[in-house]
Amino acid sequence: MYKSYSMELAGRTLTVEVGRVAAQANGAALMHYGDTVVLSTATASDKPREGIDFFPLSVDYEEKLYAVGKIPGGFIKREGKPSENAVLTSRVIDRPMRPLFPSDYRNDVTLDNLVLCVDQDCSPEVLAMLGSSIATCISDIPFDGPIASTVVGLIDGEFVFNPNSEQREKSEMSLTVASTRDKVVMIEAAANEIPEDKMIEAIYAAHELNGTIIQFFDKIIADCGKPKHDYIKSELPEGMYEDMVSFITPERMEEAVFTDEKQVREANIREITEELTARYEDEHPEWLDSLDEAVYKFQKNTVRKMILKDKKRPDGRKVDEIRKLSAEVDILPRTHGSGMFTRGQTQVLTITTLGALAEIQRLDGLDENETAKRYMHHYNFPSYSVGETRPSRGPGRREFGHGALAEKALVPVLPSEEEFPYAIRTVSEVLESNGSTSQGSICASTLSLMAAGVPIKGMVAGISVGLVTGDSDDDYIILTDIQGLEDFFGDMDFKVAGTHKGITAIQMDIKIHGLTREIVEKAIYRTKEARTFILDDVMAPVISEPRPEVGPYTPKIVQIMIDPAKIGDVVGQRGKTINAIIEQTGVKIDITDEGAVSICGTDKESIDSAVNMVEMIVSEFEEGKIYEGKVVSIREFGAFIEFAPGKEGLVHISKISKQRIQHVEDVLTLGDKVKVVCLGQDKMGRVSFSIKDVK
Repeated sequence: MYKSYSMELAGRTLTVEVGRVAAQANGAALMHYGDTVVLSTATASDKPREGIDFFPLSVDYEEKLYAVGKIPGGFIKREGKPSENAVLTSRVIDRPMRPLFPSDYRNDVTLDNLVLCVDQDCSPEVLAMLGSSIATCISDIPFDGPIASTVVGLIDGEFVFNPNSEQREKSEMSLTVASTRDKVVMIEAAANEIPEDKMIEAIYAAHELNGTIIQFFDKIIADCGKPKHDYIKSELPEGMYEDMVSFITPERMEEAVFTDEKQVREANIREITEELTARYEDEHPEWLDSLDEAVYKFQKNTVRKMILKDKKRPDGRKVDEIRKLSAEVDILPRTHGSGMFTRGQTQVLTITTLGALAEIQRLDGLDENETAKRYMHHYNFPSYSVGETRPSRGPGRREFGHGALAEKALVPVLPSEEEFPYAIRTVSEVLESNGSTSQGSICASTLSLMAAGVPIKGMVAGISVGLVTGDSDDDYIILTDIQGLEDFFGDMDFKVAGTHKGITAIQMDIKIHGLTREIVEKAIYRTKEARTFILDDVMAPVISEPRPEVGPYTPKIVQIMIDPAKIGDVVGQRGKTINAIIEQTGVKIDITDEGAVSICGTDKESIDSAVNMVEMIVSEFEEGKIYEGKVVSIREFGAFIEFAPGKEGLVHISKISKQRIQHVEDVLTLGDKVKVVCLGQDKMGRVSFSIKDVK
C-alpha cells in the first residue's frame, strides 16, 4: 500500500508517491509534475569506506530517451555516457545537498534520479532536485533537510516560476535557487544582463516559494520518514590534535600558510608533516593514519582564525583586494583568436575557432527546444596547472561544469546568426591554477572573441568572492577574489559574471547550512565592484572593442537570402547541384529552411564564384541580359551552355556565329567559356540564347 501526496506548484500539480516502487532503497519517491515522472532514490552503505577523509556522495541524473518517445541513434541503440545536461543537472543537485550531510559521515551515499517520462512544460531537472531532497529526508540516512528548489524566469519584467516550454524560450533569465527553511543554499543562473537588484529580488521570490514546498515536504516526512541510523563518526584519536598544536605551535603554522606562493606554502606544510611523522613513528604509530586529516584541520583552523579574527588573508591582501591582474591578446599567430588572462597564480589561455554553421553541435536530449548549440565553450584543467603529474583522461564533471558556466556567461553578448553567420567554439586551457579558474576563463574568452573579430555586444568579466563565518549569522567576512586556500578552507565560492549592464551568470557553492539575505546581497554587490574594475582597468586597455573583421586565417562567410521555394533547385536531386558547387569552388554551403544560404571558404574568389552560381540557379533569365557559361554538350542543332550546376540553356546553331556554319564543332568545343545574351522565350515557352548577338 503506497501513499500519495499532492500540492499545487506554479499552476501545475506536484505529486509525491512513497512506497509504490524501489522499496529496497533507503528512501524512494516517485515524483510527478504535470506528466513528467522521475524516480528519485537515496541509498547508503552499511559501513563507512575505509581510508578516506571525505564524504563519498554520488549524484546521478539519468536521461532515458524513451521518456520523450525516441530511440537512441547510432548502432548500439541504448543510452551511453551521460549527456552534458545530465552531468550539469547532477552537479546542481549535489551542491545544495552535500553540505547538509554530517561532515564526519564516511558511508557511501548515492542519489539517483531516473527520468521516466517528460512533459515539455514541466522540467524533469526541477523534479529531480525536489525528488532527491524528499527521498533522502524520508530515508534513514542522516541529513539536515529538507531543501526545495525553484527555477525562476523573467518575461516582460515579471517573474515566472518553473516556466513552461514556451516561457523558457522567451525568458530573459533562468535562475535556480535551492533553500532550507531559513536560508539559501545554492544559486545557479544564466541571465541576459540582469541588474543586481532584480536578481536579488528573484532569488528571494524563489526562496519564498521554496518555503511553501518545504511545508509540503514536512507533512510527508512526518508521515513516512524513517528514524535516522547511527553511524561511525570520523574523529581524530584522543589527544592527537592537542599534541600536534603544542608541538608545531599556532605561530609556526600561521607562518607556514601566510604566503602568496602556493608552492612555498605546500613545501612548508610538507616539512611540518614530515616532522610530525618522525615524532609519531616512535611515540604514537597508531596516529599516523590520521596525520593528514589532523594537519588539514590545523591548517583550516589557522586560516579561518587569521581571516575572521585577525583580518589577515594568507597572501596579505585586504578583504576586498584583487590579486595582480594582466590581460593579453594574439598570443597565438595563426588561430582565429586568442586571449590570456592572469590573476595572481591563476592563468587561462582561451582560443577561439570560427566555422561554418554546419559545424554547430547537434543535441539529442529530452528538451525539444534544445536541439543544437551554435556556441560551444570547453574548459580543460591539466595536472601541470597545479604542479601535479597524472595522465589526462579527458574532461570530468568539474570541467563540464566550469565550461558550461563560462558558456552561460557569454551567450547573452554573442551576435545573432544573421549578424555573424558562424559557429563559434572557445577552448579555455588552464595553464596555472590557484583559485577561480572558471572566472578567469570568462575573462580570457571575452578577450579571445574580441580579438577574433566576433562582434560581441559587450565585454564580460567574472569574479569570485568567498566567505568565512564565525559562531553567529552576524560574524562573517566576505573576501573578494578568493585563491585556492581560501576556497578550500572557507565556507563559500560565489561566482558572478556579467557586463557593465548586469549579470549574465551565477554559480554559488557553499559548505555551510545556508546564507542569510545580508550575505547574499553583499556578495553580489562586491562582485559588481570587482567586475567593473576588471573590465575598465585591465581588459579595456588591451582591447576595448571587437576587431572590425575576422583575421586572415579565419574562413570567410557570405550569407545571401533566396526564395525558400528555390532551395530544391540549389540542392538538386540527391544533392547533385549543391555538391557540384562545393566540388568546383571548395567552399562549404549551409541552407536554412528560411532560405538563408551561408557560403564559407578561405578564398574570396572561390566564395564569389559560389555566390554567383547560387544566384544564377535561383534567378530567372532576363531578356537582353548577358550571361557567361561553359559549353557542356554539343548537338547537331546547337550547344548547351551551363551557367551554374543544374542551370543550362541552349544556343541554337543559327545563333552561334554571324557567318553560316555547317557544324557546331566548327566554332565551339566542350569546355569553352562563352558569353551569351538572353533572347527571351520562343514560341514553345523555352528560353533561348545567342552568342552572335552579344554586344
